Amino acid sequence: MTKLSVNINKIATLRNARGGNTPNVLEAAINCQNYGAEGITVHPRPDERHIRYQDVYDIKPIITTEFNIEGYPSRDFLDLVTKIKPNQVTLVPDPPEALTSSAGWNTIKNKSFLSDIIAELKEYNIRTSIFVDTNTENIIGALETKTDRIELYTEPYATNYNLNKEDAIKPFTTAANCANELGLGINAGHDLSLDNLKYFYDNIPGLLEVSIGHALISEALYLGLENTVQMYMRILK
Repeated sequence: MTKLSVNINKIATLRNARGGNTPNVLEAAINCQNYGAEGITVHPRPDERHIRYQDVYDIKPIITTEFNIEGYPSRDFLDLVTKIKPNQVTLVPDPPEALTSSAGWNTIKNKSFLSDIIAELKEYNIRTSIFVDTNTENIIGALETKTDRIELYTEPYATNYNLNKEDAIKPFTTAANCANELGLGINAGHDLSLDNLKYFYDNIPGLLEVSIGHALISEALYLGLENTVQMYMRILK
């Protein structure tokens, strides 16, 4: 069974655009889990342009689902997650000025850096995941860092899905087979949507979790948050 983790960054983006506390990020997190989501994802960035560090502290005690915190492993980020102790930390290679995640780690070039960070997180019993592309060399490199999981960066799949879904999925199936052979858990995320998720889900063996934010929150503007979360859940079950 594949878990749905809802990324609520876009809720925070909307709140921050006007100031105040509308929409309420904490209420959104509670509602998503009440509607059936099995995880909440946040990605605090240094400029706090969407999720703020204080949001992360506030969310931790109010949810009963899995808590996944994504981010670039700066010292400030590591200090945050080792205090919060979420279920999972997903390491992404975003520089501070990045608009959104746009690539996976080169795990070979960054092996020592990632290994040290993962060793630190494991001291706090935090499950780790590394954001990677479908290059099997980077997946093998991820294993050598001793991470628990990888998260497949799915933007290329989403971009090419409507052009040729069979070609779009092939590198991801190959990557998933490699990860399964190595004993790495598989997560996935970035631009997955109601349109393209089912085909991805049907063709990725061993998929443990999808983290979906931008598409889900956008679709909820038309379909309602409760209905949208439950539509995703039906795809995954």
